[in-house]
Amino acid sequence: MDVLLYTDPAFWLHDTGLGHPERPQRLEALVEGVRGGGFDVDERRPATATAADLGLVHDPHYIDLIERFCAKGGGKLDADTMASPESWTAALLAAGSGLSAIEALRAEEGHVAVCAVRPPGHHARRDQAMGFCLFNNIAVAAAALSRDGDRVAIVDWDVHHGNGTQEMFFKSAEVLFVSIHQWGPQPDAPAVPFYPGTGWLDEVGSGAGRGTTVNVPVPPATTGGAYQEAFSGLVRPVVEQFDPDWLLISAGFDAHRSDPLAHIGLVEADYAALAAQLVDLGPTILFTEGGYDLEALKGSMTATLNGFDGAAITTGSSRSPDAAFRLISQATSMAEESGALT
Repeated sequence: MDVLLYTDPAFWLHDTGLGHPERPQRLEALVEGVRGGGFDVDERRPATATAADLGLVHDPHYIDLIERFCAKGGGKLDADTMASPESWTAALLAAGSGLSAIEALRAEEGHVAVCAVRPPGHHARRDQAMGFCLFNNIAVAAAALSRDGDRVAIVDWDVHHGNGTQEMFFKSAEVLFVSIHQWGPQPDAPAVPFYPGTGWLDEVGSGAGRGTTVNVPVPPATTGGAYQEAFSGLVRPVVEQFDPDWLLISAGFDAHRSDPLAHIGLVEADYAALAAQLVDLGPTILFTEGGYDLEALKGSMTATLNGFDGAAITTGSSRSPDAAFRLISQATSMAEESGALT
């Protein structure tokens, strides 16, 4: 399998501060995961996103704010999200990576593209930085494709709900957003929303976009068996019904059992199994999002590409809570009610 890898030294210079979980070493682990899989990897530098590119999904005043904030030295944009003087360049390249990948895949220069970038993007809202994210990288790519008349499916398996991406396409009939994510911060408090507090079952899109948002919240301690059931019985059928021209994936790896910021129990082989469920659904671009254990990041990235390459999948995940399967069943019913699945 030919893999296009988009990354840049500028991503290492995005400084989040000492002890911050979203650190440069994450990128090194992700890149090693791509290189170490035995694939034919073509490493490329991404293009820089323009103000017009960003403006497809972000408010122009917000774009100016981020530029000025970085130029003045950066600092905290919120309790979790940091920027430095170098973050402006990194953020423009991160947002431009998907656009570069689109151009290359249209020219049939590879089978799948990986945008190994920092800062991540799926929490960034139209006019707000959030959750380590400055600009919404996957949304910029999806909006560009939609503008050109293509139908786009976004699958977000990061452990945190991609609230920014959902908001941007909540009323769109041309962009499908499907997210599976943790709901409940601790095993003994599954009813309390997990960060960012969005992504419940009844968030299904509105207006022309009703039925193009599908959320699958799962409780802490959910493992690979439940995820695979969700993908085989809901996620893939929904994407197939939507019949996209492109598949974009918010490929966070923080649902791994070793991740320090979440409570889901996936292992590397589970990511291979999820990827295998998404093969042949359109030209595919992976955008790196969360994931904070370095070994888990490296192994999960390799496993994901193995899944897209058709490797034999074996998993040995332990049992998921019964609540996980109940929520998957409810999500399936909600998808049927909204028209996402018929």
